[in-house]
Amino acid sequence: MAVTEQAPGVRGGVPAPPPLRPRRRGIGWAQRLEIAALSGPAILMFLGFVIFPVLMAAYYGFYRWKGFGRPTDFVGLDNYRTILTDGAFHEALWHNGQIVVLSLVLQGPVAVGLALLLNRRMRGQSAVRLLIFVPYVIAEVIAGTAWALLLQTNGAVNDILRSIGLAWLAEDWLADPGLAIWTLMLVLTWKYVGFAVILFLAGMQNIPDELTEAAAVDGASYWQTQRHITLPLLGPTIRIWAFLSIIGSLQLFDLVYIIWGQYVASTAGTSTMATYMVVEGRNAANYGYGNAVAVVLFVISLLIALVYQRFVLRRDTEGALTEGR
Repeated sequence: MAVTEQAPGVRGGVPAPPPLRPRRRGIGWAQRLEIAALSGPAILMFLGFVIFPVLMAAYYGFYRWKGFGRPTDFVGLDNYRTILTDGAFHEALWHNGQIVVLSLVLQGPVAVGLALLLNRRMRGQSAVRLLIFVPYVIAEVIAGTAWALLLQTNGAVNDILRSIGLAWLAEDWLADPGLAIWTLMLVLTWKYVGFAVILFLAGMQNIPDELTEAAAVDGASYWQTQRHITLPLLGPTIRIWAFLSIIGSLQLFDLVYIIWGQYVASTAGTSTMATYMVVEGRNAANYGYGNAVAVVLFVISLLIALVYQRFVLRRDTEGALTEGR
């Protein structure tokens, strides 16, 4: 009687069950100490410089406080009621909303176009990258002071327009409510578009060359390749930049306060929630009210961040996570 040779892993004609994997043991005390030593300083810094100030701001927001000594004049929710009913705060919130939308609409396409241009080989590529990125690293105080001098009624911008025969284009760029918001967006785009360009260039470096080469072999033009390959694969980077731009626009303070000051910003239509907080809080010696405004600004930013994380960044974060094996 012939004996048939069984395949390995088969017992009696039935495949043998796969071997059981050994269970992973929990991390030991050495690993726990290592994790605590590495993450402990960062956690302490976060608690001390983020969480604790937020809690203290929430505490002081319930008082009418002059900024020194222990707060004793408890007003409850009166500060928050004043904030929600103050027309000046509503205008500042509206201006922040405009800045958020205009920053995305203006800076995004400009940054993508520059990144696509700089991603190709060209002469002077490094110099152009440097010129685009330099405004981002200039301190806001220096940039704001320079633009405030350039854009005055008798500033260099209007003088240049008059000298070349374009005097009819000379305007009051800072005080005219119809122009001030666009002047602010020009300054913000000049200041922060370099950061977006660097982010997009970094994202383009992660796109495999094989995809663009295959598209070229199939006869796709340069713009078809950018539209159907580069931009879709650049999506996660664009969404991260948009998140950073939104949060930065909501918390915008320095350039507005330096260029327009505490009084012109409200009349010119460029005040923000942060400038409102400083003017109505510190400058008015009402630090309790200023802390309440800070809490409202924090809550608005947190809610927008959570919503953006939930509906926009969710697929990016889920794609980055892998199940443990």
